Amino acid sequence: MLPIFLQTLPFFALIAVGYVATRTGFFSEEATAYLTRFVFYFALSAMLFRFSANLSLSEVFDGRFVVAYLWGSAVAYLIATTVAFYRGLSVAEAAVEAQSSVIGNVGFLGIPMFVLLIGEHAIGPVMLVLAVDLLVFGSLIVVLITGSRDGRLSPAILLTVGRGLLANPMLVSIALGFGWSATGMEIPGPANAFLSLLGGAATPVALFVIGASLASKSAERLVIAGWISVMKLFVHPALVALSAIMVFKVNPTSAGIMIACASLPVAGNVFILAQHYGVAPARVSAAILVSTVISVVTVSVVIAWIATI
Repeated sequence: MLPIFLQTLPFFALIAVGYVATRTGFFSEEATAYLTRFVFYFALSAMLFRFSANLSLSEVFDGRFVVAYLWGSAVAYLIATTVAFYRGLSVAEAAVEAQSSVIGNVGFLGIPMFVLLIGEHAIGPVMLVLAVDLLVFGSLIVVLITGSRDGRLSPAILLTVGRGLLANPMLVSIALGFGWSATGMEIPGPANAFLSLLGGAATPVALFVIGASLASKSAERLVIAGWISVMKLFVHPALVALSAIMVFKVNPTSAGIMIACASLPVAGNVFILAQHYGVAPARVSAAILVSTVISVVTVSVVIAWIATI
């Protein structure tokens, strides 16, 4: 356990540096926004394109893996939704809490961390988890919030979902990478070196940005934030583990990576959606802060455990 914790510590130390830099005023919130854009649209996109361009979709795609992750995540989503309705929340608020309970920070934290800690064989499974999160749950929250406000599902909602997916650089980069892979051509040397150089910035900058964004997060409503954190850090990975290992019997290596992804803290893009639609942004903000702090220990525990599977 201690060796794994020491391996993950540098990643969370970078997050802490970003937090302190912004909290002390050395780094402004405006600077954080621009740095986030750089990671999201350039560094991380270059990394994902390069990874997927060197993989074959037929080798990466695993239907059993996708169904197992969906099953575990869907059960966690339903539990969070049921509890939200029991507390008298609206459909939109329930959707935001459920989203927070199943969507981890795979893009900014999971990809950089797991590729370095677990190895490059983690790339395929991590990208499958990311794709499911973006395509299924990323679409679902928009449909639920918009549909609950309009009182019906309309073609306009589907258009909004489609535009959102096409505007997501992570999803586009993965699709373009697999498209390049399908041609059978290797990435030209200079282009590969460029992508490697730009993608290399993704890990340190993404971690710094996570910390910097946490500095602006509120710690209000800690009881609800605690509940969401329990769902995300404990219930979600437990259900995914049950699904992958006991129900669908996924390959142990892939199952371990899936569980590790499920153990990640609440993703920042949930806050962006909550803020955009004006649905419980403070609640999500607190959940991101609390879950990220706790995950310093819990992620290490999960990685140490999956090493024994």
